[in-house]
Amino acid sequence: MKKIWIRVLIVFAAVVVIDRLVLPFYTSSGSQTTVPDVRNMPYEDAARVLKRSGLLAQKSYNFRYLPDAPPDVVLDQVPAAKSTVKPGRNVYLVLNRLDKPSYPMPELGGRSEAEARQALGRIGMVVDEVQFRAVSSAEEDGRVLSQSVPPNVTVKTGSAVSLIVGKYEVEPEGMKRVVVPEVLGMSLDQASSAIIRQGLKVGKVTWEYSSMLVPNTVIGQKPSVNSYAPAGQAVDMTVVTGDKR
Repeated sequence: MKKIWIRVLIVFAAVVVIDRLVLPFYTSSGSQTTVPDVRNMPYEDAARVLKRSGLLAQKSYNFRYLPDAPPDVVLDQVPAAKSTVKPGRNVYLVLNRLDKPSYPMPELGGRSEAEARQALGRIGMVVDEVQFRAVSSAEEDGRVLSQSVPPNVTVKTGSAVSLIVGKYEVEPEGMKRVVVPEVLGMSLDQASSAIIRQGLKVGKVTWEYSSMLVPNTVIGQKPSVNSYAPAGQAVDMTVVTGDKR
């Protein structure tokens, strides 16, 4: 009788093991679940949604930094939404890079505005403002004349840069106009020569005292740099003096 009870207990234990361990494993090995769409969700919310579906969230990062994307929002997922997978599968959630990469600022001078924008876009730079200045040559029309951030300066993705682009204007018939040269930073003699070579003449010279700047240096001019002026027009200048008057 005792042997019979032992056999009964063994059978009962085997049934329990099969019911509690073997069958659930066998059943789960053949079961499947649909991957929910968690894109554009904050990572923590996405992880909770996946957990409810029996899936595990794993962080992954985008290969480049996206300046307009929040750092904790899911940009993409692998496997894709609505894929059919087994429970317990890892779902890799792609987030924006945490660090802003740095790049040397490219030389934009002489490029068309479109080419400059493409070059900046490749390193994630933002064009903040574009100003236009008159040019006397048709070859400079639509070309970058200067940039607010000098070439080869290290900048982070998402930084802003402003451009000055040339705009060619046809001279009215019978009226010759010239581009006013930049004389800022020149000595008075150098500036006067540059103005005369351009077909303009030296106008009023105003002296301004400064103990910090080099005497005889031009610090202001009118008309402004790169503007159009009739040939022979006077260019007024403000020049530094070391004498208090």
